Amino acid sequence: MKRIRDLQFWKLFGSGTGEGFTPVPNTEVYAILAVWPSFDIAKSRLEDEGLFNRYRNKCAEHWTVFLQTSSVRGRWSDANPFEPGTATDDGPIAALTRATIKPSVALQFWKRVPAISTVIGSDSSVLFKIGVGEVPWFHQVTFSIWPDLTSMSHFARKDGPHARAIKAVRAGDWFSEELYARFAVREAVGSWQGKNPLAAFKPEEGGP
Repeated sequence: MKRIRDLQFWKLFGSGTGEGFTPVPNTEVYAILAVWPSFDIAKSRLEDEGLFNRYRNKCAEHWTVFLQTSSVRGRWSDANPFEPGTATDDGPIAALTRATIKPSVALQFWKRVPAISTVIGSDSSVLFKIGVGEVPWFHQVTFSIWPDLTSMSHFARKDGPHARAIKAVRAGDWFSEELYARFAVREAVGSWQGKNPLAAFKPEEGGP
């Protein structure tokens, strides 16, 4: 990965079982985060670089989502890999949260995760969601795609397991590093469990 031209930032992830929001590893699902200077360069490198072709040849299926940053706050590996641009929140939008969990509170954190997973799994608004991680149990990432900012904000702020977990995180200072980013979804190619999760999404008139 370090030798790939124009690759500005990258991370390799494992996942948990189910939709990824569990402490039990899933050895069948992996993810790559890659940051590029532009949309065109991203598409070109993903199509032409031998490493990505080798990954695809070893996969039963693969799905790639191209994103453009609309907002970001926090740090990741003591850096900010995402540069906000002109992306809007018209929809669909993707939300990414990343945190380094302090070892002393890891058990408390994971006790809350199943309830959050149940709530997001039953939310009909979410178009896609998965939990992944750089280091099992301690470096966690959540990634979700929503039709619009309203539906995402409603889930994040309504009273329930997610809102209560956020309060506990703030009160207990559970994270040693965290980052929150929001993106416009430019394009999605490939399949996830036999289909493109965004293929049936139809933005409202005036959207992208």
